[in-house]
Amino acid sequence: MKGSSSALRKGRFSEPGRIYLVTFVTCQRKPVFTDLYCGRIVIRSMMFMTDNVETLAYVIMPDHVHWLVELRNGSLAHLIHSLKSFSAKEINKRLGWSGHIWQKGFHDHAIRGEEDLTDIARYIVMNPIRAGLVKNCREYSLWDAVWV
Repeated sequence: MKGSSSALRKGRFSEPGRIYLVTFVTCQRKPVFTDLYCGRIVIRSMMFMTDNVETLAYVIMPDHVHWLVELRNGSLAHLIHSLKSFSAKEINKRLGWSGHIWQKGFHDHAIRGEEDLTDIARYIVMNPIRAGLVKNCREYSLWDAVWV
């Protein structure tokens, strides 16, 4: 369906002070982040956003990112656009590529008060184990959580 990503976002807004679980994927699910340095570029991009968000947890999987953040100001859409734009330029430079790194859009889930943030963070950082990439999260270097 043409424009489905923007249609899904229509009428949605992001609220400063709210915590969100955001997921976004690489273009055509290309496993860009099997290159550790490319994963570090995304992490560095996230850390550059500290005026707008507080990062609570994240994992960079080979072809997608899960990011648990508390929005401080601005919109989630603008934040994700900025992160994707900056990281894509740096990744393209690193790999000698041109073109899209990221699939358009993102998925977000506003965390409700009754949801346990540590359980959500645990779910995020366990992704590499569930995907069979490692047996222990200590073996995977592209994750972090404020509770660890």
